[in-house]
Amino acid sequence: MAKPTILTVDDDREVLQAIARDLRKQYGDRFRIIRVDSGASAIETLKELKVRNETVALLLTDQRMPDMNGVEFIEQAAPMFPKAKRVLLTAYADTDAAIKAINTARLDYYLLKPWDPPEEKLYPVLDDLLDDWLAVYHPAFEGIRVIGDRWSPCSHNVKDFLARNQIPYHWMDVENEPEATKLLDYVANGSKLSLPLVLFPNGDRLEQPTNLEVGEKIGLQTQAEKPFYDLVIVGGGPAGLAAAVYGASEGLSTVMIERSAPGGQAGSSSRIENYLGFPVGLSGDDLARRGVTQAKRFGVEILTPQEVVGVEIKDPYRVVKLKDGSEINCHALLLSTGVYWRRLNLPGCDRLTGRGIYYGAAKTEALSCQGEHIYLVGGANSAGQAAMYFSKYAAKVSMLVRGESLVRSMSQYLIDQIDSTNNIEVLAHTEVAEIHGENSLTGLTLFHNDTGEKEQVETKSLFIFIGAKPETEWLEGVVARDERGFIYAGADLKKSEDVKGNRDLLSYGQLNRDPFLLETSVPGIFVAGDVRHNSVKRVASGVGEGSIAIMFVHRYLAEVGA
Repeated sequence: MAKPTILTVDDDREVLQAIARDLRKQYGDRFRIIRVDSGASAIETLKELKVRNETVALLLTDQRMPDMNGVEFIEQAAPMFPKAKRVLLTAYADTDAAIKAINTARLDYYLLKPWDPPEEKLYPVLDDLLDDWLAVYHPAFEGIRVIGDRWSPCSHNVKDFLARNQIPYHWMDVENEPEATKLLDYVANGSKLSLPLVLFPNGDRLEQPTNLEVGEKIGLQTQAEKPFYDLVIVGGGPAGLAAAVYGASEGLSTVMIERSAPGGQAGSSSRIENYLGFPVGLSGDDLARRGVTQAKRFGVEILTPQEVVGVEIKDPYRVVKLKDGSEINCHALLLSTGVYWRRLNLPGCDRLTGRGIYYGAAKTEALSCQGEHIYLVGGANSAGQAAMYFSKYAAKVSMLVRGESLVRSMSQYLIDQIDSTNNIEVLAHTEVAEIHGENSLTGLTLFHNDTGEKEQVETKSLFIFIGAKPETEWLEGVVARDERGFIYAGADLKKSEDVKGNRDLLSYGQLNRDPFLLETSVPGIFVAGDVRHNSVKRVASGVGEGSIAIMFVHRYLAEVGA
């Protein structure tokens, strides 16, 4: 933790050196002593400290300085650090100015030069002032700060990326927090800034950054250390993490590639209560954190944010092509990319995504929803978990369910919790018919499919949990997929011949065997988790498939002599 700062200002270099020496002697073990030789330079120093989110405990300035005297400096510095103690060093002839400054600049004390000996004329006064300051001092947040507005999609992306990668940050809304606007002024210093602005503890900043830029800045690994691995895993959800742990623990050199954050869709769940071994439940964040820690312990490399855009077969190798143009070679490849929420196909929906319309739990928006009436679309477990989470913040949560109830799609324990939560309502036979709002969501038109009636409601937030869509277009022409893009494996490959284009992708004749249980149409390429055709969409199932896949990876490697 950075030490609080004592800033001393004097245009006389010898005096400045002497006061800094005495301050370091008495307070250097607890405070950072900064000396500056002019008021203007001191103001610039304070701006830099503000941008770095450092704390100033004491301003100690000479009165007689050219261009900007001590009182003028304190008047300009006080709004930046209003809780800092203010002391004026002055000659006897300037005591009237110092006394006036007690009222005009809220001066805490003035000291006469010279202050020899400091044990009698300097330290007792400063000790009292610093003790008072320390009594009410609360250390500033030392992590990343994100300055933006609630209705910015880029702001939402940055917050979501940091949260899902479990990087602490402080959100500052320019619309509601005057401190955010002041800080922007200090950073901009007259220039124009593009929001969101991400400020790092070392003073660096990024304007409207991509996830990759933020990831590189915070030290996430985005490049593989080696050109070749026994096993490459694409996707860092429960299936991918389980495979990484089992593969690396059994001696396979393993790299896992995740395009957003480890944990996948499960990682955004606010509470998972039916996972074996956790009787009180655990959050998706917690599950992801444990999985990542365990995988790294066994030496797994985790590349994030990094995206795979293609695969090339060069027997006996599989070449994984990354979005940045680099390539990774491997013997075996596991596809565990999971699924993504299906988009709501309504006019204006894309425009307002990130501006009041969100896909998935979007827990980063919960605090912004305090006291509001929000709507959720979906009736499966993810929607139920989100409803329970948002009910702690929103005044009311309305769940829109196209069917007649939640019974068919949601676990009973969640249904019971929702029924017993006063500020959650379930609107059956209800769909979103229209989206309203220009720069942000302002309302919805609901369609009641049992009566044919429409209803218009006001809201600022809509969270969508509908469908499960695999994004496997980058695998076209490589492995056999069904009509929706899910990947065939094992015995299901027999059905894949009925889908156009798949027959040419089946290449097991050369091995004179049937495909392994989780093996795709290409020997050595495996699939696990939600992206597999006919998979069970549960966290435990994904973990199980990821661990089972490693057994077949070993069999394949033995088969090809790798």
